[in-house]
Amino acid sequence: NLTLQALQDHRRDQDAQRQQIGAVYEDQDLVCAREDGTLWKPDTFTSDFAKLAERAGMKGVRVHDLRHSHATQLLGQGVHPKIVSERLGHSNVAITRDVYSHVLPGMQEDAVAKVNTSLQIAIDKQQKEKRPV
Repeated sequence: NLTLQALQDHRRDQDAQRQQIGAVYEDQDLVCAREDGTLWKPDTFTSDFAKLAERAGMKGVRVHDLRHSHATQLLGQGVHPKIVSERLGHSNVAITRDVYSHVLPGMQEDAVAKVNTSLQIAIDKQQKEKRPV
């Protein structure tokens, strides 16, 4: 799993940072901690992310945009909206459907195509069974 591997690598980097800093490091068991292990203030995290995004050629991309990209990718890959809703922490799947309704039309077309294929297979099978041998 790529995500798990990335988190394990990140943890190793944090452990190395902890060793380098020594007793000053405040281990709060955070994934996104400052270099000294303390909590990253949300505003600072946001502005640091904006700088990183700009250096990567993605000026204007916000942290929250990553959340939307994640949800859009999952829905586009056919992951059930209920699962996406749970990953996003929405209180119910209706919120997810409302916010990401722009992604769902393509999924509707895919569903129609799948139903069409299934019906055609059933019709062909029925016609084959009716033919005299």
